[in-house]
Amino acid sequence: MQGAVLRKLGIPPRCETFPDPVAGQGEVSMAVRAAALKPVDKQIASGSHYARPRELPSVCGTDGVGIRSDGQRVFFGGPRAPYGAMAQRTVVPQAFCFPIPDSVDDETAAALPNPGVSAWLSLTYRAKLTPGENVLILGATGVTGKLAVKIAKLLGAGRVVAAGRNPQALSALPQLGADAIIRLDAPADELAAAFAHEATTSGFHVVIDYVWGPPTEALLAAITGKAFVAIQSEIRLLQVGESAGAAISLPAAVLRSAPVTILGTAGIPPANLLAEALQKVFARAASGELQIDTERVRLSDIEAAWQREVQGRRLVVIP
Repeated sequence: MQGAVLRKLGIPPRCETFPDPVAGQGEVSMAVRAAALKPVDKQIASGSHYARPRELPSVCGTDGVGIRSDGQRVFFGGPRAPYGAMAQRTVVPQAFCFPIPDSVDDETAAALPNPGVSAWLSLTYRAKLTPGENVLILGATGVTGKLAVKIAKLLGAGRVVAAGRNPQALSALPQLGADAIIRLDAPADELAAAFAHEATTSGFHVVIDYVWGPPTEALLAAITGKAFVAIQSEIRLLQVGESAGAAISLPAAVLRSAPVTILGTAGIPPANLLAEALQKVFARAASGELQIDTERVRLSDIEAAWQREVQGRRLVVIP
């Protein structure tokens, strides 16, 4: 079979011949229809991720869409090393196969689960968003951020403020449900003023942070109290990504004067929650409420596709 074969960490994979997989007990061998090229795939192949390959060569890709031997089309995850999703065939645990609604096409089914489930669980499982609460999305112009804006509205958020650095993508977010937008690339004083205005206008109950770094510092400065006041409501800030910086400076006054709780994603949620969230994301996709921008790339072009910088959409590898 042909696959996106990684021979050295940090070097883009190439489309090469690789042995066909053979399913063992509790496993399923399947023909792959599509596999999304995600940031985590690149991190794993670079060796910077804790789940980097322990044996090489190996095939890249952590999940995708395939056809089982019984003809069922499924979304799958967790291919057994050294096999991966970016190949003509792969092998996965039977428990990691999930049916796909007929109305959801292969590209959407491959691209949506990773960012969609991430955004869904960030808002529900970790941030515990309840209907009527106000949400701020930091990094709302990325693939996951855009989905988070839409999902927050679907979950009943009272007001959603979207902050991002891509002006074109930012201007389109009101169509997804954003009630206000903030440009993260604005001068520091303007950014702080924009955060302060929104915080004063309606307040934030949940902040989903995909950027960290200076934008988060500006937000925390904006909500830092300047006097002794009674607490109105808690702000739950969930740290998810670090596209603007890996570290922040956190003055003690922020935590003493503002009712902010900083949370992390805390690793992988329990399997039952992942399966439930995936089912809900697929159901919303089937109804047309959730969409994702994709671009098809051929498996034979994987080396060039791997090195491209793509914003706001997912590349989907077609074997």
